[in-house]
Amino acid sequence: MTRPVRASGILLHITSLPSAFGIGDMGPAAHAFARLLAGAGQTVWQFLPLAPTSTFIGNSPYSSPSAFAGNTLLISPERLAEEGFVSWADVDAGAEQFREAAHGSGGSHGSGGPVRFEAVEAHRRVLLRAAWERNRHQLAMDTAYLRFCRGNAHWLDDYARFTVLKDRFGGAAWTTWEEPFARRHPDALALLDVQEAAALDHVRFCQYLFFRQWYDLRAACTDLGVRLVGDVPIYVTHDSADVWANPGYFRLDAEFAPTHVAGVPPDYFSATGQRWGNPVYDWDALRRDGFAWWVRRVAHNLRMADIVRLDHFRGFAGYWEIPAAEETAINGRWVDAPGMELFGTLARRFTALPLIAEDLGVITAEVRELKATFALPGMKVLQFGFGGDPADNPDVPFRHDVRSVVYTGTHDNAPTRAWFEAAPAHERARVEEYVGHAIAPHEAPGVLLRLAMGSVAELAVAPVQDVLGLGAEARMNTPSVAAGNWAWRMTPDQMDPGLYAELGRLTRLFGR
Repeated sequence: MTRPVRASGILLHITSLPSAFGIGDMGPAAHAFARLLAGAGQTVWQFLPLAPTSTFIGNSPYSSPSAFAGNTLLISPERLAEEGFVSWADVDAGAEQFREAAHGSGGSHGSGGPVRFEAVEAHRRVLLRAAWERNRHQLAMDTAYLRFCRGNAHWLDDYARFTVLKDRFGGAAWTTWEEPFARRHPDALALLDVQEAAALDHVRFCQYLFFRQWYDLRAACTDLGVRLVGDVPIYVTHDSADVWANPGYFRLDAEFAPTHVAGVPPDYFSATGQRWGNPVYDWDALRRDGFAWWVRRVAHNLRMADIVRLDHFRGFAGYWEIPAAEETAINGRWVDAPGMELFGTLARRFTALPLIAEDLGVITAEVRELKATFALPGMKVLQFGFGGDPADNPDVPFRHDVRSVVYTGTHDNAPTRAWFEAAPAHERARVEEYVGHAIAPHEAPGVLLRLAMGSVAELAVAPVQDVLGLGAEARMNTPSVAAGNWAWRMTPDQMDPGLYAELGRLTRLFGR
């Protein structure tokens, strides 16, 4: 019997890296962080979805107009200039605002300070337009660009159309567009392809730049022995290229409005449950098509990362379906989903299924069976491990299993220092009893990091905030709070390798 491979890594979204241009990107700091990971003995870098975001929907990477496209805000201006796509004057135009506003020092990896999404969007829009104008006449002879367009045509062409039409109709939801475009009349789309050829190619070109930089970063991580862990939300946004291009895969009415939406039922944390609002899938339609859309989606993400985390995994076994007219999640119902068929199809399509099942919360026997059938590791979160009855708590350290991924916390949790400060007294006491000594709040991140490293779970992951011992000021996301999320960034001095020495020591100590 072979021993499981023990590994560890850090959770850090790309936007949270320092840079001189208002947001973390795929430039020098990303490559430096990959080297930092390798130097600290870490073999995993986990990040959040890389899909496009929008200030109109809270900048969440989990709410996107595309499940396939890349977020062009993450394109590195420096690398564009280094490769000759733009001039350094193009890069600097308007960039002084980010340096002036940054809270961190300059340094070789730029500045920190929270992401200023609106300013970043404006800067990237101008910069990418400059890149397009400089390169557009050579694209017909650029074999790499043409190969990218052919290989991604199954999503790229409709994403380009969706983006151009969104602009034409002033950002309005696709269901309100002129009927020939909302209903995708072939003649209307053919005319669009001719009339807006340049605008469509501009969108394709920006995606080409994103994926060019991403695969460069992925190759650098592979050379360093660092595996990338991506993230795939189970649902997609209604106002997206995915639903517009594939309405038959979703529960929609004759006017393309959702008949039912996704969410979770009332529980201890919410008397009315959570009404997410995403359209639910028409699983019968997906089944008739051999789950082709899901196969393409998983294949796409496995090209971008070595491992993929599936958010809300329990929805593949059964999901909470809410009539769209309901304002809360109270009057929903559980509906079975064909997870066994879907993952059976995926298992036949791929030689391996390097997936992580996000199985937090109340999990049923059907979910456990689905996970076990396809040998998918689940998640354990130590911040959840010290409440309730230890006999029924799957996150308490002594109940971990090898085939799992243990986290100190996730992007939805407060940093461990802040969690410990705000935790009920009995939970703090239980942590102290478990480790055998009193704990000051500033010591809590190190305590949970040590517990994660010592867990039997095959993979241990900590948000970088916990490695650095940061507090509430460094929180990435607060669920159910609409504003102020996703903006935290590291400062350049937090990239100092000396700050990760203890992480490297624990990695060696616990055989990771």
